[in-house]
Amino acid sequence: MRALLSVSDKRGIVEFARALAALGWEIVSTGGTAAALKDAGVPVLPIEQVTGFPEIMDGRVKTLHPKVHGGLLARRHHPGDAAALQEHGITLIDLVAVNLYPFRDTIAQPDVRFDQAIEQIDIGGPSMLRSAAKNHQDVIVVVDPDDYPAVIAALKAGQLTPGFRRGLAAKVFAHTAAYDATIHTYLAQDGAAWPERLTLALERRQTLRYGENPHQGAALYATDEPGIRDLRQLHGKELSFNNLLDVDAAVAAVAAWPDRIACAIIKHTTPCGIALGRSPAQAYQGALATDRISAFGSVIAFNQAADRAAADAMRELFVEVVVAPEFTDDGLAVLREKKNLRVIALPRLADRPSWDFKRLRGGFLVQDRFQPSRAADEAGWKVVTRRPPTADEWRDLRFAWAAVGSVKSNAVLLARDEAAIGIGAGQMSRVDASFLAVHKARQQGHDPAGAVLASDAFFPFPDGVEEAGAAGVRAIIQPGGSVKDDEVTAAADRLGLAMVFTGVRQFRH
Repeated sequence: MRALLSVSDKRGIVEFARALAALGWEIVSTGGTAAALKDAGVPVLPIEQVTGFPEIMDGRVKTLHPKVHGGLLARRHHPGDAAALQEHGITLIDLVAVNLYPFRDTIAQPDVRFDQAIEQIDIGGPSMLRSAAKNHQDVIVVVDPDDYPAVIAALKAGQLTPGFRRGLAAKVFAHTAAYDATIHTYLAQDGAAWPERLTLALERRQTLRYGENPHQGAALYATDEPGIRDLRQLHGKELSFNNLLDVDAAVAAVAAWPDRIACAIIKHTTPCGIALGRSPAQAYQGALATDRISAFGSVIAFNQAADRAAADAMRELFVEVVVAPEFTDDGLAVLREKKNLRVIALPRLADRPSWDFKRLRGGFLVQDRFQPSRAADEAGWKVVTRRPPTADEWRDLRFAWAAVGSVKSNAVLLARDEAAIGIGAGQMSRVDASFLAVHKARQQGHDPAGAVLASDAFFPFPDGVEEAGAAGVRAIIQPGGSVKDDEVTAAADRLGLAMVFTGVRQFRH
């Protein structure tokens, strides 16, 4: 019996090969896999001794050969195939263990060049896997290192059932489909036009207790791009469907400040508090002060390591999840004192182009993912009122504009000292969003007088500006672009407000 082993992920390959050799199998291998097996003392037949042809073109061509694919595709009980094997001196290959070049990991690196990515497109590996999987009635095919023990156990027990073989083959085609989908997405995203077809490769990461409501089943699937697949739960109860939605919203909310310390408190995927600070604890206190009532049962996110002081500050609040890129040891120890608190480590994501998908029944809407760096580009900003903002107002306007992008539309956010003091979210009219932001500020003991206001989209009428001005707001930042911009600006001038147009809208539906 002959096995061909050629893997990029070498987890468990030495033990697998050693177990096969102990069962009397001949091991054929290539390149780095062959070297690893030889170093471990496993007898190996190099692939060039099978093909009679050396590896060429820096290893680009080594297994694309009839003596490999003939050995894989030959049907054991087919007279014509048997004759072809004999005529051409081809030996059967009865087991293939292959996993592919790390294309996904390569393109996840922030500075990878296109030529480096292209070299990680595997050709021989998928070809061998597909050949073996097509002929899985006669060839055992293994793409997942986690399946090595089960294969060895089945060989020892003589229980290589058709169902077992078919399951391994199905795993192969799922793996190669996902691999090709990742390559396609990488190439298509650099194209000038939207591709005619998209393939989503989703890997189940975990089943969930239920969905948005207890009567709905649910599971978490991840794509190949950096993000939720990199989540590590460090403590607490199982994450729920709604927890995960809020975690994603929370991490996005603090991503707007790559060089500052930020904290966001999330309820139902929108911030009820958000602030900057000189430390995580100070940022948390500022975010909590936005709306202490709504913060109960929230998800809290930091964009820097959460330390002991931040953990101590959260002791008195009931929180569902705390998420940060990392936690100090003493900070994590404090958080673990709460038995059910879910503590999540999720790396910070690069602000680079990618696609965003929104589900419809029977389809998807696909758009360019919103990039905070684009909203923060001040090149197109314009002061449109007679009075320009003061230095302090500019500081808070920049904060408020970055913060309002994470609030559900229609969204209006009041800010002072780089912290939100009132948020109007998800309203059907912008004047209602302004009214609600002022109401929430006063409800929590904040005086809107002297604060600044950010609106995620333009004011269609002067009424929203008048609502803010009546509450004492002194400066406004908004995209502009309404047919009534002149009337809106005139209202701001009449009230003595400063107003800035950014030219960029930040809707979040």
